[in-house]
Amino acid sequence: MGCSGNCGSCGGCAKELVITAWEIEMLQKLGQIPFLPVARKMGDLEPVFLEDQDHSVEEYSLILQTLEKKGLISLDFSEKLRGFDDSAYLAYPIRGSMALTARGQQVLELLEIQGIGKEI
Repeated sequence: MGCSGNCGSCGGCAKELVITAWEIEMLQKLGQIPFLPVARKMGDLEPVFLEDQDHSVEEYSLILQTLEKKGLISLDFSEKLRGFDDSAYLAYPIRGSMALTARGQQVLELLEIQGIGKEI
């Protein structure tokens, strides 16, 4: 299912962007640490993030998928992220990294300029 156009919700076709408090939290994490680990199970496209317990695995999966769809983060499963303890991800054979896209960085900077997210 693709974008139907002019919906205003995904941020892909409209000039406005709807973003949740949880999505802002994730963007802020990526603003502090440029690359974070992400994983998934074989045959499963849902991303898994286990670095903190702020949200459930299912909630983080939804947050990451939504941010990727909005073009604010990239999920890269082509190579395992080096230099971090991946013992929490042993049940997930496909491991990679996530990062802000250029658009995600612009949105994060705009949120910081406007003071949005400081109370989150």
